Amino acid sequence: MELLIFYMFAIVSVAFAIFMIVARKPVSSAISLIGVMFCLAVFYVLLNAHLIAALQILVYAGAIMVLFLFVIMLLNLREKQGAISYHRTALQLAGVAVFCALLVPFMSMVTIPGTSGGAGVSADFGTTAGVGKLLYTDFLLPFEIASILLLAALVGAVALTKLKMK
Repeated sequence: MELLIFYMFAIVSVAFAIFMIVARKPVSSAISLIGVMFCLAVFYVLLNAHLIAALQILVYAGAIMVLFLFVIMLLNLREKQGAISYHRTALQLAGVAVFCALLVPFMSMVTIPGTSGGAGVSADFGTTAGVGKLLYTDFLLPFEIASILLLAALVGAVALTKLKMK
């Protein structure tokens, strides 16, 4: 049953990804990306990483995609039109096909040092305790650096907005 759900959502996510590339309207592409994000959340659920699945939906499919949609609407991007858009879509699909054709053999040759082929994941993979333990022990410095960068970006955005309002 798990394998059937995996293949079903894999096909749906590939369909959303293809539609994201060939869509003529930028908003349609963003909506397709949200569909891909939801399919990724299902993959995390199948791995019993429920916290990561919830974060995938809340952060990426929710907050980040709302930000993308605001940027698209703010920039007033238009629909791709004319014969050039059809050629560009075909070129984009061909580029993706060539990239995948080159990526698959390369990934089969690459091995990550320190891992074995049949290594499983730990019992607390994707749980709140497992993520918290990794975040606040092994990855504390990158976590704090990211929080400082986000704070600096927020202060910079507020400062730029104040300057434009005056």
